[in-house]
Amino acid sequence: MDSHRTSPHRYNLTDYLPTSVKEMKALGWEYVDVVLFSGDAYVDHPSFGAAVIGRTLQAAGYKVAIVPQPNWQDDLRDFRKFGAPRLFFGISAGAMDSMVNHYTAARRRRSDDAYTPGGRHGARPDYPTIVYSDILRKLYPDTPIVIGSIEASLRRLSHYDYWQDRLRPSILADTAADLLIYGMGEKTVVEIAGRLEAGENISDMTDVMQTAVMLPAESMPSATDSHNIILHSFEDCLADKRRQSENFKHIEQQSNRYEGATIWQRHGGKVVKVNPMLPPMTTEEIDRSFDLPYTRLPHPRYKGKVIPAYEMIRHSVNMHRGCFGGCAFCTISAHQGKFIASRSKESILREVRQVTRMEDFKGYLSDLGGPSANMYGMHGHDLSICKKCMRPSCLHPKPCPNLNTDHTPLLDIYHAVDAIPGIKKSFIGSGVRYDLSMHRTGNPKVDAVNRRYNEELIEHHVSGRLKVAPEHTCPHVLNIMRKPDFSLFYDFKRIFDQVNTRTGLKQQLIPYFISSHPGCREIDMAELAAETKQLNMHLEQVQDFTPTPMTVATEIYYSGVHPYTGEKIFTATRPEEKLAQRKYFFWYDKTYRQDIIGSLRRLHRPDLIARLFPAYREQHTFNRNTAQPRNADGYKKGKRSKPRK
Repeated sequence: MDSHRTSPHRYNLTDYLPTSVKEMKALGWEYVDVVLFSGDAYVDHPSFGAAVIGRTLQAAGYKVAIVPQPNWQDDLRDFRKFGAPRLFFGISAGAMDSMVNHYTAARRRRSDDAYTPGGRHGARPDYPTIVYSDILRKLYPDTPIVIGSIEASLRRLSHYDYWQDRLRPSILADTAADLLIYGMGEKTVVEIAGRLEAGENISDMTDVMQTAVMLPAESMPSATDSHNIILHSFEDCLADKRRQSENFKHIEQQSNRYEGATIWQRHGGKVVKVNPMLPPMTTEEIDRSFDLPYTRLPHPRYKGKVIPAYEMIRHSVNMHRGCFGGCAFCTISAHQGKFIASRSKESILREVRQVTRMEDFKGYLSDLGGPSANMYGMHGHDLSICKKCMRPSCLHPKPCPNLNTDHTPLLDIYHAVDAIPGIKKSFIGSGVRYDLSMHRTGNPKVDAVNRRYNEELIEHHVSGRLKVAPEHTCPHVLNIMRKPDFSLFYDFKRIFDQVNTRTGLKQQLIPYFISSHPGCREIDMAELAAETKQLNMHLEQVQDFTPTPMTVATEIYYSGVHPYTGEKIFTATRPEEKLAQRKYFFWYDKTYRQDIIGSLRRLHRPDLIARLFPAYREQHTFNRNTAQPRNADGYKKGKRSKPRK
């Protein structure tokens, strides 16, 4: 399938940010103000960060070029072609951390890259933020370098790197960059461009909100106060893992505050200063970002090549940013924050109409969602309470009583979208937080609307399979994950089955599960297998826990203790431990059966053998006194004596 088949009929090269000097000249430019280097292919779509930053700067009046996936191994012509920009170089590793993109949970090199034409691997280096910035600094020693994207954002302070199995310093210590933008960077990048335009030196920009900078150590305040938090130094964290864990509690809390403190961490003779995160974008601000003149298509240079990540979202619409779920293994809140920034209904409908005009659109919107599908328009009843709150999750251990969980605005969007000519069906492909939609508020009107939301979601917005993420079945593991009790999944499945029966639909409920998460032991995975077998589920959407920078779960994996309690938490870290847990996902595969049976014997759990393999139970009886298995003919295993008559 040609991923760019719609562009020749509707767009010219000049409708995109230029990727070559020839394209720059076609726009009538003699120079550029900003050159963006991206580890991803250039897709001019609001789901791709480099395009968002480029379009934002363009709307602010700057001439912006983009160099997607530059070759860092040849004569570096990709880094030289635009020369030095008038203001600065910007670097984005891409929409994913490069190491998550490149390696599996078993640290094996992946054979593909969803953000590269043709899905081929090898189009970007490991840690492109570091590699690109080092090249640019050598070529252009006097030009400012600004780094961003999720790779830089989540590595802004000392962090555990799973792929190198070591604690690394702030990425600022490893790069030649002058400034790091963390989180969603539209407002910040425009401020930086404006101050450079006004003649300010980038080394003097130490106060820009939502940035991190490396400064002389004497810049650090003498003590922690309400406006400044001094973390344990990188060297102290290297010497004592508990100190890294203690640091993380402060980092997460400040990332999720409405008005956070400035964070400081010494690295040798220097100090990293992390300025507070900006307040969440207003509806007007986020509308401006999504309403920029994106073509919604890959650049014409990729004609004839499929970009897998684009294929997934080409007919989808994102309605909001942020997530207040606070899952222990997730990086969304660390990057986007927990406060929801929602687009207006009008902006969403404009984009949906744009999708309906795409030549290959057949009437089916693949996703109408966000980081979590059903948080659109939600916030606290009393925002003054939210502004003081440091809870990392508004849903765990229980939904906050100040949280407005009314799904009415979301249903209104669904109904309006479905009424647009050309829309046959709108699907919800993003993850649904059923603990949010099923939460009993005590308000009869809200509870009735939320029940209706679940029913309409299941009846009208499922593309045959609805994916949800219980993640585990054991209460103590779910508590560490910051996920609801598994009993709630049973309640949601009951609604799902009832709606399917009433409507005559034959849809599937597909749960996501994680193995080897901190707190999870092998026996917990065996319990998960038995529980899901009882639900008649052969699991498909499963994964081993992969520690990624700046999550609670990663800090537990590295330090062995919980950042908030100091409690020691078991975590499977050795490959054999992780494999021992993962195999229970596939209890139904005959190749795993004997291994699982042997493991459950070792764990002294014949009851789970019986639950997972009833046929095996029929073939083997157990002596009540010795619990020693016997063959079907009654002989003890390994014995030749006849059974008693």
